Amino acid sequence: MTPPYEVLIRWSAEDKAFVAEVPELPGCMADGRTRGEALASVERVIGEWLETAKEEGRPIPKPRTRLTPAAP
Repeated sequence: MTPPYEVLIRWSAEDKAFVAEVPELPGCMADGRTRGEALASVERVIGEWLETAKEEGRPIPKPRTRLTPAAP
């Protein structure tokens, strides 16, 4: 199961697709023709982002919620 990172989904007129971004994971985003497709794609990409970070020894941010402030 993918950790519960916040996902923001927006419409991109330029790409003519929904774009899903994970603010806590730099560069982690995906798109899709529908919100559902964008969400499914970004969930897969989150797993790939985390796996790559582990392999490269990069820090992995803990998921936070709106009630948990970002670290300074």
